[in-house]
Amino acid sequence: MHLDVRDLHSFYYRNALGRAAQKVIRTHVREFWSDVHGQTVAGFGFAAPLLRPFLQEARRVVALMPAPQGVIHWPAGMPNVSVLSNETQWPLETGHVDKLVVMHGLETSENPTAVLDECYRVLGPGGEALFIVPNRSGLWARSDRTPFGYGRPYSRGQLETQLRYHDFLPNTHSSLLYQPPSTRRFWMKTGPVWEQIGRSVPAVMAGGVMVVRASKRYPPRPRGVGEAARVLNPLDVLSPKPANAAKPV
Repeated sequence: MHLDVRDLHSFYYRNALGRAAQKVIRTHVREFWSDVHGQTVAGFGFAAPLLRPFLQEARRVVALMPAPQGVIHWPAGMPNVSVLSNETQWPLETGHVDKLVVMHGLETSENPTAVLDECYRVLGPGGEALFIVPNRSGLWARSDRTPFGYGRPYSRGQLETQLRYHDFLPNTHSSLLYQPPSTRRFWMKTGPVWEQIGRSVPAVMAGGVMVVRASKRYPPRPRGVGEAARVLNPLDVLSPKPANAAKPV
């Protein structure tokens, strides 16, 4: 279930906790991609807050917002670059995107397989994507006070398995948002400290958000008939199977 775009905009631009989260995630995205001159950068879901640093240097920036979520004019006071999109049919040419950010677009989709197929389609050879999802072990996925408390949280293994199945090669991963999802003054003031401790000693606590950086495998690996019949969707391993389910031949 997608959240309403007005609620997402209000959280990231009018809520103190949301502004703090936006700053942490956007800074991390910028660390990955410090130079995008002449490239096309796209976002899907509600990735717009993370795209602002690229507006002045990228050749083109597009913020795709899924139809069930809705769309708003973005960025404020500048020419609009946001587009309302069917989540399984993006209005982008095949292979024309160099960098792709997905946030609040995968875990809330009813058809994540089709979303990842579109991610693969629009990326050019050598293109990279950042998938930003709620961490299954983190506190943010357990709180409905933030957008990361909705949808399907992931573990690192679950997300990377799904990405490999769709011909992505996970390169690096990291966790963010170590402060509790609370607007109490103590947690807000000490937020940067928790972030530093968490990223320095990740075994101590789980970050609320997981970021996986993946590149497009090109050409895609061949899929045989036997493989397609045996593994239809990596998420199927999470669902209980009936006792009389037939085994693959």
